[in-house]
Order: sequence, then C-alpha cells, then structure tokens
Amino acid sequence: MEWSLLTKEEFFKAQIIKGRLESEGIPVKIEAESIGRMYGITLNGLGGAKIFVPSDLKEKAEKLLEDSK
Repeated sequence: MEWSLLTKEEFFKAQIIKGRLESEGIPVKIEAESIGRMYGITLNGLGGAKIFVPSDLKEKAEKLLEDSK
C-alpha cells in the first residue's frame, strides 16, 4: 500500500484526527517525534506529528477533515 502525507499537526491533535478518519474506515499512520509525545508540545516544528493515509483515500480524508471544520 502506498501512503501519502495528509497533514502535519501537534501530536495530540493528530490522535484526534486519526480517530475521526479511522471511524470512517480510513487507515492512518502517524510519525511523531518523541518529544511531542513526552511533553505534549510543539515548538517551531519540533515535536510535531505527520499524518499519513493510503494514497487512494487521500481525497476522501481531506474532504472529511474539511467537513469537520
């Protein structure tokens, strides 16, 4: 399966987004720096999380996030 970057967020917000997408049947992978998980902070990009979804579901994921705003 090919994965595409959906967005970059703070670690805890990425977990919320993951739950939202998975509830709609979209698999999610999160790559996060350990400092963001340990301290719950993001500073100048440090501690952030990258959210990946399958490439063929990226448009659906983007629409779900847009509709959630």
